[in-house]
Amino acid sequence: MEKVKESGTMNNCEVETPKNITIKGIISLLMQSVDEKCDRSVISLGMGDPSAYSCFHTTPIAQHAVVDAFQSDKFNGYSPTVGLPQTRRGLEVRRFDLLPDKGWEVDRDAIEVLADQNTVALVIINPGNPCGNVYSYQHLKEIADIAEKLKILVIADEVYGHLAFGKNPFVPMGVFGSTVPVLTLGSLSKRWIVPGWRLGWFVTTDPSGKFIKTKVVEHIKKYFDILGGPATFIQAAVPYILEQTDEVFFKKTINILKQASEICCDRIKEIPCITCPHKPQGSMAVMMKLNLPLLDDISDDIDFCFKLAKEESVIILPGTAVGLKDWLRITFAADPASLEEALVRVKSFCQRHTKFI
Repeated sequence: MEKVKESGTMNNCEVETPKNITIKGIISLLMQSVDEKCDRSVISLGMGDPSAYSCFHTTPIAQHAVVDAFQSDKFNGYSPTVGLPQTRRGLEVRRFDLLPDKGWEVDRDAIEVLADQNTVALVIINPGNPCGNVYSYQHLKEIADIAEKLKILVIADEVYGHLAFGKNPFVPMGVFGSTVPVLTLGSLSKRWIVPGWRLGWFVTTDPSGKFIKTKVVEHIKKYFDILGGPATFIQAAVPYILEQTDEVFFKKTINILKQASEICCDRIKEIPCITCPHKPQGSMAVMMKLNLPLLDDISDDIDFCFKLAKEESVIILPGTAVGLKDWLRITFAADPASLEEALVRVKSFCQRHTKFI
C-alpha cells in the first residue's frame, strides 16, 4: 500500500499515514497521539458522535419504537436482503413539501467537459459533507437538466437531508425524477442522531421506469444479497419512527447545529492561520483553510492535526482525509461549551506555533 510520510511525530516516532486511509482510521491514529499525561479531557471535532455530547439525544419516539419491536419477538430472525416489506412501504409513502428557491447557478459547461463516454452518473451530496453547503432548488434543477442532456442518472447522497439552517431550504433531488432518474441515499443516522444504528436506504424516483428497463434495481438487489443488512428489529421500528416523530424534535436539532456553526465560524475569525471561506448552511461539518506560511514547524494539515492532538487533546480531521490537502474539516456537532473550549485550545496552539518575522 502506497504511503505518505508525515513530518509530525507520535510518541517521538515518525508517523506514516496510508494514502487511502479512512476517516475513522486517521481519527484513531490521532487519538493514539494524545498525550496520556495531559489532565485535560479530549475533545473530538473529527466526526459527529452524539454519545459524546449531552445536547444530542434521539427522540423518545425512536427509542420506544425500537424497544417495542425488540420485545415483540417478531424480529429476531433474518430479514430479506432488500429490507422488511413494511419498512420499504413506510419509506415509499414519505412525501416532502417543497418551495422553489433562488440560488447560485451551476457551472453547466464545466460538468459537460468533465463527462465522457464512460460517465454513467452524476453524484451530489446535499446537504454537503464536508463543506456544509445546501443546494438551492434552481441549482438542483440545473443539475437534473444537465444529467438529462448527458443521458446519465443522478445519485443523491441525502444522509444529511433536512439538516439545513441557512437561506436555502433542503430540497430532495427526487422532485426532479420526471426529468432524470434519481437514486437517493438516505439514513436515520444524522437526522435522528443515531449513527450507531447503522440503518440507511436507497430510494428510486423514476416515473419513466428507466431503472427497471436497464436492470439497475435488479443489480442493486443482487449486491445487497452479499451484504449484511441492519438489525431486523431496527428495520421494524422505522415506519413508526418516520410517521410519529414530531417536528419539534427536528427543529431543536437544527437550532443546536445553527448555534454551533456560528460559534465555530466566529471563533475561527480570531485565529489568523485558519480561515473559513464558506459559512456552513447545513449538515454538521465545515472546511477551514490552513494558512501554513504563518506557522512555524508545521509542514502540512496532517502534521498540524497530530501536533494539535498531542499538545491540546483536540481532534480535528486533516483535509487530506477528504481530498483537500492543507485544509481542516471541523465537525461542529458538539455542545457549545465543549466547542468553545476546543477552539480556545486551537487558538492557543496556533499562537505557540505562529511564525514571527
